[in-house]
Amino acid sequence: MVPGAVEKHRQTYSLICPGLLENGELPDPADWAVADVVDYFKAAGFEEQAAAFKDQEIDGKSLLLMTRNDVLTGLSIKLGPALKIYEYHVKPLQTQHLKNNVS
Repeated sequence: MVPGAVEKHRQTYSLICPGLLENGELPDPADWAVADVVDYFKAAGFEEQAAAFKDQEIDGKSLLLMTRNDVLTGLSIKLGPALKIYEYHVKPLQTQHLKNNVS
């Protein structure tokens, strides 16, 4: 995981949903609706690209299943933002989800 990625996610989520951090942690993305995913990426500075998540009906469960290739080609967004979205947001959210749900 990218150093500081989880903290960045907390800060981003607190911008879109102040007071909704659960015990200082992000809510599990598996529970996010499409609108939550869109709001998350808008707050993260990807206003234009957030529409692609809405158009493709990407909810939290879908987000957690996305591969690098899905983000780079399946969303039809420019390569630069797509790389940043995957490396700095999708991948760390997936890693954190797995870490929190391992028994």
